[in-house]
Amino acid sequence: MFPRVEHAGTRRSTAARAAVALIGLAALAACSSSSSPLPTSSSPASASSPTASSSATPVAPAQPVSPAVTGTPACPNGSLQLKLGLAQGYAGGVYQVIDFTNSSGSTCTLTGYPGVSLVSGPPFTQIGLAAQRGGTAPVKTITLAPGATANALLQIVDALNFPTATCSPAKATDLRVYPPNQTLGVFLPSASEGCAEPVQTLTISAVQAGSGGG
Repeated sequence: MFPRVEHAGTRRSTAARAAVALIGLAALAACSSSSSPLPTSSSPASASSPTASSSATPVAPAQPVSPAVTGTPACPNGSLQLKLGLAQGYAGGVYQVIDFTNSSGSTCTLTGYPGVSLVSGPPFTQIGLAAQRGGTAPVKTITLAPGATANALLQIVDALNFPTATCSPAKATDLRVYPPNQTLGVFLPSASEGCAEPVQTLTISAVQAGSGGG
């Protein structure tokens, strides 16, 4: 047998390939050891991670609310003295002033229209329709100091202006007057004649400052 002959060039080529392979393995190991796995979405946040700061604007403390200013109270029935003032006749009826005087020791107010109707009695029974609101006086708040007076003007149309069958004339004994925004009537003697049927014979104005005279 012939002995195997190993050439030097062959040995060198084999050694070089081995060296390259070792270098590649070393580089791969280095990359594997230096890389770290990416955190997953389920990984808990680090305790040292800063928390997000709140962007809400601080709320200013509430300011104290001032108490509401209380106005002058309306005049109740007990503080008013009612009387008939000046009466002025005209062709077909009469204008009758009704005065409202503050008989109390405190200032109060009147606003708007009184309620007025003709009644007969006692016992008092209303005759026909209550007064409708009208007149040219504007509606305004009247402030009454103690002893001061306001008035309203009542127009009473003569029942004889209407056919008897339509009117059914009836003699009154009193005027029943409700001060503005009150529910208790005051009776003032009056011999006016009204219509028992629903015919409008009364018209009342809004209250105004001052006395109507009489």
